[in-house]
Amino acid sequence: MTPNPIQSDAEYRAALARVEELFRAKPDTPDGDELELLLLLVEKFEEAAYPTDLPDPLTAIRFRMDQQELTPADMSPYLGSVRTVREVLSGRRPLSLPMIRRLVNDLEIPADVFLRDPAKPPRTRKSAATAGR
Repeated sequence: MTPNPIQSDAEYRAALARVEELFRAKPDTPDGDELELLLLLVEKFEEAAYPTDLPDPLTAIRFRMDQQELTPADMSPYLGSVRTVREVLSGRRPLSLPMIRRLVNDLEIPADVFLRDPAKPPRTRKSAATAGR
């Protein structure tokens, strides 16, 4: 199979089938090179055909807390007093710029999460027929 840009669901399914065939290919072999290229093409198609939206800031914060098993008290260095933490997590208090900086720098929550426009509706999923065009 000669790898070409994936432009439809049928081509996507065929590429995934070929990836499965090549999955155990050794690096720096013709099959290994084909696998690497196919994976890049599959990833590019998936990004265009099935975009994902960023979570809202509070969801991202709660997710990071869950990942790192942090309690509201553990969030004080990033958000302020425990009372302030509870107000932020309940949505009653907005995040300040210093809070956002600490969350981005210390907890490594992507800054894009805090920069998205909450009034903008989420992106809709593109059809495979129009993906990548």
